[in-house]
Amino acid sequence: MADLPSTPLLDTVSTPDDLRKLRPDQLRQLADELRTETISAVGTTGGHLGSGLGVVELTTAIHYVFDTPRDRLVWDVGHQCYPHKILTGRRDRIRTLRQGGGLSGFTKRSESEYDPFGAAHSSTSISAALGFAVANKIAGTPGKGIAVIGDGAMSAGMAYEAMNNAAQAGNRLVVILNDNDMSIAPPVGGLSAYLSRIVSSREFLGFRDLARKLAKRLPRPIASGMRKTDEFARGMTMGGTLFEELGFYYVGPIDGHNLEHLIPVLENVRDAEEGPILVHVVTKKGKGYAPAEAAADKYHGVQKFDVISGVQTKAPPGPPQYQNVFGAQLVAEAAKDPRICAITAAMPSGTGLDAFAKAYPDRFFDVGIAEQHGVTFAAGLAAQGMRPFCAIYSTFLQRAYDQVVHDVAIQNLPVRFAIDRAGLVGADGATHAGSFDVTYLATLPNFVVMAAADEAELVHMTHTAAQYDTGPIAVRYPRGNGTGVALPETPQLLEIGKGRVVREGKKIAILSLGTRLEEALKAAEVLEAKGLSTTVADLRFAKPLDVDLIRKLLTTHEVAVTIEENSVGGFGAHVLTMASDEGLIDGGLKLRTLRLPDVYQDQDKPEVQYAEAGLDATALVDTVLKALRHNSGGVAEARA
Repeated sequence: MADLPSTPLLDTVSTPDDLRKLRPDQLRQLADELRTETISAVGTTGGHLGSGLGVVELTTAIHYVFDTPRDRLVWDVGHQCYPHKILTGRRDRIRTLRQGGGLSGFTKRSESEYDPFGAAHSSTSISAALGFAVANKIAGTPGKGIAVIGDGAMSAGMAYEAMNNAAQAGNRLVVILNDNDMSIAPPVGGLSAYLSRIVSSREFLGFRDLARKLAKRLPRPIASGMRKTDEFARGMTMGGTLFEELGFYYVGPIDGHNLEHLIPVLENVRDAEEGPILVHVVTKKGKGYAPAEAAADKYHGVQKFDVISGVQTKAPPGPPQYQNVFGAQLVAEAAKDPRICAITAAMPSGTGLDAFAKAYPDRFFDVGIAEQHGVTFAAGLAAQGMRPFCAIYSTFLQRAYDQVVHDVAIQNLPVRFAIDRAGLVGADGATHAGSFDVTYLATLPNFVVMAAADEAELVHMTHTAAQYDTGPIAVRYPRGNGTGVALPETPQLLEIGKGRVVREGKKIAILSLGTRLEEALKAAEVLEAKGLSTTVADLRFAKPLDVDLIRKLLTTHEVAVTIEENSVGGFGAHVLTMASDEGLIDGGLKLRTLRLPDVYQDQDKPEVQYAEAGLDATALVDTVLKALRHNSGGVAEARA
């Protein structure tokens, strides 16, 4: 980065109103200072870096030209919004990003009026901005809806569904396509910028409108020819024919780092009477920070790092990550079975499937940000005799729920679901927490739902899923490192619907599903020290339940507690239903269920989140002791 002038402009800018007081020739200095501040902040906290660096100039230009927050600015996904937060009154808290009690790593309505729409999942921005634009149009109030969407997010069908309906908004809707992979445009330069400025000008738009009115008075063949000539000429010089067909007036591509190009084009777009308008901006991810520009991932997501060298703080060596354990075992399964293939939705490394892609490129499919398509594609593969594994984060699989029900479960097709990021996920907060998958899958007929207690169990469950051809099957596992248990040399084929007892006792029974097993064993030690003999069982399956084991535990122990990393309606609810159906509750059974609370938990360290949720050893011990006290007083309580 070039040396900055001595007078810091960023210190004078608390909100976009302050920004708009600057002269255009001061914006370059401000953008350079904004980039430096972003790098410094993320170096302190970790988080998403490359995407934010790529939109520094674009962020500056949007807030300088448009009347935010009255013009509603929606960032797609929101992971690129750190510069936006700095310019919108949150600079004093920017070093609390992704920390407990601090700023969210994404846009969040409760955080600022400049975040009109919360986002952390891809491809929602155009729909939301369209809603703002149409609402203002109906009410007759000023204000545009502005969506900034990356070219990767344009792989999702929802973006095109929104664009197909955008004509209703007229000039109230502006879509800015942030193309940082050069996936659409050829290299851009001065000629492209000049053309973009011309065609977005009021004079050109007025002439074009006049030509259209004239064309209506001409015979249809001539009018049609004029329209096609206009589209062809603009398409040949600038691209954008697809967007024109969807009803947008296309402007671009323009250099997203050149403020002298951006500002006049955005001013023309702001003042245009025709719309909706799509502005195609080409940017460079990681722009302005040499370590990010040189990295293969452009420092998309980073740990804390040294700003001078770019070297990231490495966590001490530990057990392998769950995603990599899954990926390695799937490679091993694929070596023995040519029918096994793998599907992910733009997360090959995040799901551990990068190893599979390298080993078996012909059987690996990254469908982009298109979970719905990915699930139905897997169903088609399964129907033709393949053994597909669909590896999708729990929070993203929610987007494909209808396909899971309609295309997989109803047809009883053997699609294997590897559900990563199950449970609470720490710094990414509520938008990425895998809180609901047991609930929304275990309610479906034909489904098998497994939860790995540790990395060795994940090996066994991946192997079991590979061999299971009776219907759909899912295995869920958390983000992060395993517990450190030894990985098996030979995986076991688990009996479907059968759990295991890992510790024998007589008075208290803890029924665990998933990686809360470690906390259950800690709680058992504390209870034993209090003279309360405790059994701990790893149920392995949320569906089908191990009814025989559960019945035995409920009828031979004084208190039973279920624990899971999932919301209400999951494993504990199924155990309660089974106990009710068999009349066990009528006999005074003291059964309690521990699960995620009925709230969206903000970002924090995972261990803090689980303590707040009441899903640690301390909460287990307290739950058991309260149940025993109620029993001694003759009071029975069931916590559903």
